[in-house]
Amino acid sequence: MTKDAVYEILETVTDPEVPVLTILDLGIVRDVQISDDDTTAHITITPTYSGCPAMNTIAIQIRMALMERGFKNIHIHTVLTPAWTTDWMTPAGKEKLKAYGIAPPQYRAKAKVGLFEEASVQCPQCNSFNTRLISEFGSTSCKSLYQCNDCKEPFDYFKCH
Repeated sequence: MTKDAVYEILETVTDPEVPVLTILDLGIVRDVQISDDDTTAHITITPTYSGCPAMNTIAIQIRMALMERGFKNIHIHTVLTPAWTTDWMTPAGKEKLKAYGIAPPQYRAKAKVGLFEEASVQCPQCNSFNTRLISEFGSTSCKSLYQCNDCKEPFDYFKCH
């Protein structure tokens, strides 16, 4: 089995917290190595956050997907350095987030709020930058909770880091 074939298998493994994203969309797969006899795979991954509770589930999903395709020995290595960054997400992954209703990581525009300028995040529903932070912590630790002042919809923002 080729490395490309393994990447095709990994394209079917989704993030349990945001099921529209694959682990390749997230950019958490760092390396794939296959033994000469095609029975052993070494997969190196980096969590989006150290201590991310989804990583155990992702490792199990990787293992199951590879076992179904004939791998007998699967070694999943977690590396923390360099730390994962939202820059590793694919453009397609960021588009999937927006279509799912989660604002993808983005450079924040400046919005005038009274006498001060404040960073704002674009609403994934109506594309307005007239939004406000409700909580630094959203549905998971990698997201913040915002609300759009125009369409009034609350939404998660996938934090940049």
